[in-house]
Amino acid sequence: MRISKMNKMHNLSKNQQIIFDLIHKSPEPIKAYAILFNVQKKGIKAPLQVYRALDKLVEIGKIHKIESRNAFIACQNSSCQVSKATAFSICEICEKVTEISSASLSKYLTNFKDKDGMKYSKYNLEFFGLCKKCR
Repeated sequence: MRISKMNKMHNLSKNQQIIFDLIHKSPEPIKAYAILFNVQKKGIKAPLQVYRALDKLVEIGKIHKIESRNAFIACQNSSCQVSKATAFSICEICEKVTEISSASLSKYLTNFKDKDGMKYSKYNLEFFGLCKKCR
């Protein structure tokens, strides 16, 4: 039910909806060319169509890019700050990716300044370790 409410708020295009549905159903982060391969039968034939949809979905906070994997995952955090503040834990063995929702981490990073006084407007953090299952 939450998905349909969010779609109405953002009026996803047909291509965006098809690509979001695929990413949302994927059990792991999925790369752009794997997305293209999986949506060709639905009329999305060109990489540019996929990348445009991915860019918009990231912009509105429906998905996130896992930079180290060059892959995309659906947002799992309803209070997410869209694309400006994301953090993920990634298991080094099974490669399971989990979106981190931590008020204390968000508060710390929102107020963080480096030694030169730089205040950051966005971040995308990836923490690597071993999940409970792989320990």
